Amino acid sequence: MEAKLSEATRRVAPSPIQQLSHLAERVGAVNLAEGFPDFPAPAHVKAAAAAAIAADLNQYRHVQGICDVLAKAMKRDHGLDVDPLTDFAVCCGQSEAFAAATFAVIDQGDEVLLFDPAFETYQTCIELARGVPVYVPLDPPFWSLNEDKFLKSFTNRTKAVVLNSPHNPTGKVFTKEELLIIAQACQKMDCFAITDEVYEYITYDENKHISLASLPGMQDRTIITSSLSKSYSVTGWRVGWACAPANIASAIRNIHVKLTDSAPAPFQEAALVALTSTPDFYSSLKKDYTVRRDFILQMLTDFGFHISFKPQGSIFVFAELPTSWQISDMDFVTNLITNAGVAAVPGCGFFHTSTGDSSCHHRYVRFAFCKSNDTLNSAAHKMRKLAGSDAKMRPLLMDKQFR
Repeated sequence: MEAKLSEATRRVAPSPIQQLSHLAERVGAVNLAEGFPDFPAPAHVKAAAAAAIAADLNQYRHVQGICDVLAKAMKRDHGLDVDPLTDFAVCCGQSEAFAAATFAVIDQGDEVLLFDPAFETYQTCIELARGVPVYVPLDPPFWSLNEDKFLKSFTNRTKAVVLNSPHNPTGKVFTKEELLIIAQACQKMDCFAITDEVYEYITYDENKHISLASLPGMQDRTIITSSLSKSYSVTGWRVGWACAPANIASAIRNIHVKLTDSAPAPFQEAALVALTSTPDFYSSLKKDYTVRRDFILQMLTDFGFHISFKPQGSIFVFAELPTSWQISDMDFVTNLITNAGVAAVPGCGFFHTSTGDSSCHHRYVRFAFCKSNDTLNSAAHKMRKLAGSDAKMRPLLMDKQFR
């Protein structure tokens, strides 16, 4: 019966990220591959979920209060006036919000521009909607937007542009100048923008997340997607949302209801508590992740990597293999799991062969640093041991306790 499976199933390949995570689990490797925290979620958020379960809030549910709080955050953070009654769809995580948004606006043959490297989920959703992904390569090593390449990627079939900022896998935060180029092109070509803003509160140094929807002329054509997962360390709770003009949000809600009906009820209740966290929570979040980022950068530098781009946001380092290492990203990751017991993700899973110069497509490795001090220390010890007698490999110990 396998031959009778749909064409769509033949286009959807297994996730290399999840496959490597499963391999890491089987061999007992330290998992720096998948972007989930292994430290506790905030106590006040967990308590709210436990209380909701105890109160039997366990059935199909839409918690309007989430939309009310999000509307206030949109105004506070981005200056956007949105209607909490009409402009949101609460979904099962950002992944479903993105999928429902894609199904709401993409028809067969529509082209969708994505910046390469790109997270794997986007392409799958576009293809399931029978759209055509068109990749626009960012220029390494700083992953800059090339205006000429971007503008030349538009055709009369371009229906939407996908923007993920802060960016997975590179850790890039798109500048206001780059966002203005994207905004002007979307308006000129009369197309949608679908944004993934799950790392909006995780930025470093002087970098600040700017929502594309906040730029002149963009709110009416932008669909913002985000979730609780990253900011509140609850990737398994699956509570996310799409924010868009009322008629678009309505279409997304209609699709969401047919797909999953409702997001998990007790975790929606907990979302109310998470989303009303004090400013101290967000400043602590940035401070803690900055320490983690700097730790893993030092760990990789001491191992032999040359870090030319320090992550500006997100929870990942996209490190380039030194040119003196005659090894591909896949071989490096395989050897790292086998010989050091540390798992990472080969960069080739984020690049696409349709983009211009592919010489760098097998030269990058993604490391996730959303991990506990014990996990990061363990990875450092294992990698230092693998490095052997290299005098430059000094002990790396995290003496700060997190959460």
